[in-house]
Amino acid sequence: MAELDARARSSFDSMWSSLDDVGRLDSGGYGRFAWNDADLTLRAWFLAQAAARSLDVDEDRNGNLWAWWGTPGPGAVVTGSHLDSVPGGGAYDGPLGVASAFAAIDLLRARGFSPSRPIAVACFSDEEGARFGVACLGSRLLTGAIEGPRAGALLDADGVSLADAMRRAGRNPSRMGRDRETLSRIGVFIELHVEQGRGLIDLGSPIAVASSIWPHGRWRLDFSGQGNHAGTTLLEDRHDPMLTYAETVLSVRKRARLAGCVATVGKVEVTPGGVNAIPSHVTAWLDTRAPDDQTVRAVVAEIEERARQRGERDGVVVSIREESYSPRVDFDPAVRQSLGRQLADVLAESVPELDAIPVLGTGAGHDAGILSKHVPTGMLFVRNPTGISHAPDEYAEPADCHTGVLALAEVLAAYSSQPHSPEPLDG
Repeated sequence: MAELDARARSSFDSMWSSLDDVGRLDSGGYGRFAWNDADLTLRAWFLAQAAARSLDVDEDRNGNLWAWWGTPGPGAVVTGSHLDSVPGGGAYDGPLGVASAFAAIDLLRARGFSPSRPIAVACFSDEEGARFGVACLGSRLLTGAIEGPRAGALLDADGVSLADAMRRAGRNPSRMGRDRETLSRIGVFIELHVEQGRGLIDLGSPIAVASSIWPHGRWRLDFSGQGNHAGTTLLEDRHDPMLTYAETVLSVRKRARLAGCVATVGKVEVTPGGVNAIPSHVTAWLDTRAPDDQTVRAVVAEIEERARQRGERDGVVVSIREESYSPRVDFDPAVRQSLGRQLADVLAESVPELDAIPVLGTGAGHDAGILSKHVPTGMLFVRNPTGISHAPDEYAEPADCHTGVLALAEVLAAYSSQPHSPEPLDG
């Protein structure tokens, strides 16, 4: 194990260093958004890593990248994640899974391992949804969870559509949509990801198996009032959407606390945006997550009702529109059991005092969750000692990252040694 760990360090650390400055902002976080310059640089990085390993690369019609060890075909063992970020995000969310996948292949080759089934490293496009507002867009398009024309019409903050952004990058957006051929190649998908919360540090383990993903969604709230002069309009004559918005944000926190879930308003736009002008319009985006779908729906309904009630008092019209929704995901039981067996072998040597393999649920969305309706899917988490994510302080210890590579290599070896049993693709 020590010899393999040295190889993991060399391979992983070199890749990690080469990613460090791509898309970095003055804040220390990252601005890696779909089809911007940083994203194109990261795509070139992925191609270079694949070429260095003599892996053939396909880019599917939705912008997802696939690096193949072996001939692409049904039953492939697929791993990977994404390379884009939220605004000001951390280094690990997404890239850890891609770099670990390449490093795991390096380890298997160093052992002289030859897979019986093809292995692929996937890099999904626009997982965070930071630019066009819909999370996991590449995997949603792949599986048909969103239609190509609707996705192409999505706009960023500057009014640029996804279709136009893809054209500028030399892609053909008219081809976007459910990709049955690519989807049919996936025999199993395993996503390694940094832990987004603080659980493993207390459990004393560097890695864990994922059990489930909470249901979650994004909603756009529009508050329409009347713009006016901030200095001459009497308070009782105002139709100020900012008041309705502010009360709604407070209601979001209260409703979430009472329901035992989480809800966040993390983005707001004010029109016209002048210090000395009463706003005419406020747009806000709500993110809500809970252990079950019923709770999410009930909380959002309560938030909408409270917002409309406040809007009537303020003379403000309130509307709400769902932009994306992902139901609860329970990962494939057989995959979870298999991952647990592989982790047991790795942890028995690295953490011999550990009594049981940690199994954690998460409130964060992932491409693995989108794919889970169509192919057997599982996830591994690498310890995050602070629990901070989607921020510059997101972190994982190098030693834990190396352990994650070792675990992923064991998983890939186990699955790619098994014969593939074809099953009908989910319709």
